[in-house]
Amino acid sequence: MSSNAVVIHVRFAPDGTVTEIGERPTSFSAQQWYDKLCNAFAASFMALSGGRGVFRLTAEEVSALKTTALQ
Repeated sequence: MSSNAVVIHVRFAPDGTVTEIGERPTSFSAQQWYDKLCNAFAASFMALSGGRGVFRLTAEEVSALKTTALQ
């Protein structure tokens, strides 16, 4: 993983909804931000045990998504 990598942690409730997620703009709910990330970077998501997962992205990808999402 490169030095400009960003790992966004996601935590899911037992019903599959997102309860916590990193790098989230304040104008989005946790679920809305997860949906945006999935639509743009589904292949970068890795499911983990215990109702968790991570997106592994570059800082540029995160910045670009935040910019377009807030417009």
